[in-house]
Amino acid sequence: MIKWVYIEDISKYVDQEVTIKGWMYNKRSSSKIHFLQLRDGTGFIQAIMEKERFDDELFKKVKKLKIETSMIITGRVRKEDRAPGGYEIDVTSIETVQEPIEDYPISKKEHGVDFLMEHRHLWIRSKKQWAIMKIRNEVVKAIRDFFYESKFVLIDSPILTGSIGESAGNLFDIDYFDLGKAYLSQTGQLYLEAAIQSFGKVYCFGPTFRAEKSKTRRHLTEFWMVEAEVAYYRHKDNMKLQEELVVYTVNRTLKNAQPYLEILGRDTTKLLTVKTPFPRISYSEAIDILKEAGKDAKWGDDIGGDEETIISQKFDRPVMVYNYPKDIKAFYMQLNPENDREVLCDDMLAPEGYGEIIGGSERIWKYEVLLKRIEENNLPLDAYRWYLDIRKWGAVPHSGFGMGIERLVAWITGIKHIREAIPFPRTIYRIYP
Repeated sequence: MIKWVYIEDISKYVDQEVTIKGWMYNKRSSSKIHFLQLRDGTGFIQAIMEKERFDDELFKKVKKLKIETSMIITGRVRKEDRAPGGYEIDVTSIETVQEPIEDYPISKKEHGVDFLMEHRHLWIRSKKQWAIMKIRNEVVKAIRDFFYESKFVLIDSPILTGSIGESAGNLFDIDYFDLGKAYLSQTGQLYLEAAIQSFGKVYCFGPTFRAEKSKTRRHLTEFWMVEAEVAYYRHKDNMKLQEELVVYTVNRTLKNAQPYLEILGRDTTKLLTVKTPFPRISYSEAIDILKEAGKDAKWGDDIGGDEETIISQKFDRPVMVYNYPKDIKAFYMQLNPENDREVLCDDMLAPEGYGEIIGGSERIWKYEVLLKRIEENNLPLDAYRWYLDIRKWGAVPHSGFGMGIERLVAWITGIKHIREAIPFPRTIYRIYP
């Protein structure tokens, strides 16, 4: 019985007859031969169909097949150094599973972004989009392995919540039965802070939502974030952990996703410089850099995307900007004991203009201090009763951070826009498909 194999394993079957089940994404034909470009989800290969081996009717039928015909091909594997991937298949039999009802809408010609996003359900079949998703898959696996190897416990935080982790103006709210308003989660952090007193080192990984009306290439309204929290970690411990995670993830991706990076034409030499220690500059130093670059920046201003690009261009690896003014950061961040206008936090900025990929901080762990910050920010005390409870019994210093997966993937792959780093992007202008 001829074995069904996947293209990624084809090198194991040279000079053997195998079956491949997949789709025809392209073809070239002459009067005597068809060159069928096939994919099966694991890779791409060219299948050679010679007329002399088949009856005229079948050969003519294959010539008329439309792009994206699903098919089952059996043939002998042959090493071919000139072929992409280094192997070809000489077809001995072919079966069409489904012939497309109409011509495939995404042709070889250039398409605009709006057209491609409208057809995202089809666009993800293209070779470059396939490669991006394969890299994303490797990035996610590397992150999970890092935390598993570091003895962290996965805590699945709720998507529906009554507590606000960031800015109230960026929430998606819904009516939650008879209990009033609930919100789509901006962060799992508050729940991780509860879990550290049971498990010590924890992380969560899931979708988060921001109703931010941002139109930049760095923003989505729904994105995936990995967050970590560690009991007894202080500010510097937290930054070191962030460095270790990023270096581990980049190295794993370089090792295991090289063929996909090559498809994208990514200059991986720029990723080889990602080693610890990362450069670290204070927020005040960042403001000085912006002033030197001619920006009208002053202490107390937030640092936006354009400003992040100016700062990060001075470094060949991620740079960590630490100790921002407390008035532009979240209520739960620990005040800097050396300067009570600042909080013990950091943003990690990726090089090459990709901006913030991580935001983290040491958390307020004393009950009275946190209560005061909640009141100062006019947050509903009742919604944070459970969060304050954490500080009543055995509270300890602790720190954590959140890393956006799409921004990380965009940087590693070198793509220009974050919308291609997620299978089905959600922006302020798009919820279809």
